[in-house]
Amino acid sequence: AFDYLVKPVEESRLVASVRHAIEVHSLRRQMGVLKHYLLSDCLQNNEAFAGIVTNSRKMRALFQYLEAVAVSAEPVLISGETGAGKEMFAHALHKLSGLSGQFVQVNVAGLDDTLFSDTLFGHKKGAFTGADQSRAGLIAQAAGGTLFLDEIGDLSMASQVKLLRLLQEHMYFPLGSDVARPSDARVVCATNCNLAQMMRQNHFRSDLFFRLSVHQVEVPPLRQHKEDIPLLLQHFLDEAAATINKPAPEPSNELLTLLQNYHFPGNVRELRAMVFNAMALHRGGSVLAMDSFRQAIQKQQKEGSESPASEVPDGLPVIIPGRFPTLDEVEDALVREALKRAKGNQGVAATLLGLSRPALNRRLARRLTPAES
Repeated sequence: AFDYLVKPVEESRLVASVRHAIEVHSLRRQMGVLKHYLLSDCLQNNEAFAGIVTNSRKMRALFQYLEAVAVSAEPVLISGETGAGKEMFAHALHKLSGLSGQFVQVNVAGLDDTLFSDTLFGHKKGAFTGADQSRAGLIAQAAGGTLFLDEIGDLSMASQVKLLRLLQEHMYFPLGSDVARPSDARVVCATNCNLAQMMRQNHFRSDLFFRLSVHQVEVPPLRQHKEDIPLLLQHFLDEAAATINKPAPEPSNELLTLLQNYHFPGNVRELRAMVFNAMALHRGGSVLAMDSFRQAIQKQQKEGSESPASEVPDGLPVIIPGRFPTLDEVEDALVREALKRAKGNQGVAATLLGLSRPALNRRLARRLTPAES
């Protein structure tokens, strides 16, 4: 029993009561399923995640969460940095849900309110100048399936109101129509923005934020699951080799050390671009050349060092207790740390420091003891 109704029964009260009962039942079921997955540490549908290459326990935990919430009709908010793989998680969720409809994707960044409404809701003939015939929107195409809204953090405030109404009422109005149409599409959103912070700054509606974030998935950046780098590197090498009909060369240990010490601001997408570029430049041989990787990393490090001060995080990246070190002492410490992370490989250490190999050799001869150098 969830509620009681006093006669004569008001239709709105009846509908609200039944809807509440369904939501409570759904949440209880989801909690039970989630508990089962977390305790059993198993996946029921591995093939849904076939497109995501990983051996990371952190990523596997996200897979288990997706399996648990896939049966829910509530929205899912997928957050993460650019290039981390949010779209692939959305595809996996659609496969897990078992929905019979299509997976329909739209990037809402740059859409003004009118274009957003026309894209999603469609329009009637004559709704505006140039509307010579009626057109169904993407919501109609996603009927019985998944509507994936990418870059939801860039949605205008006016469009946010319309999306909230769609999520609450499961109804929408095509442009030029005064007749509401029902929608049963499951809404999945993705963003690389901090929506909670945007909400506090009044750039994102709080009611929409809480409606979207019933289920939340935060895809970790590549630097937080670096154990996947060797696996991803080999996967992209095989993929790139197949596209240009060449045998895939072997990556060197030096290359793996270099990549595992790089922070990958562009995440998995950046690694894939590096590999495809290296394969295009590869001129034969059994070992993949490192030059293009070094150049890409050094270019990014240079661009990062030229970022405006407003983009630099507040506070120092390290804590300096006691006496403040001199520049010579800091340089010595950086060189030693780079060599440590590079496992003694001076070429990799030079790349990490943004130096040429000869420049590092000169510093080693000048700064370090003979035994260290």
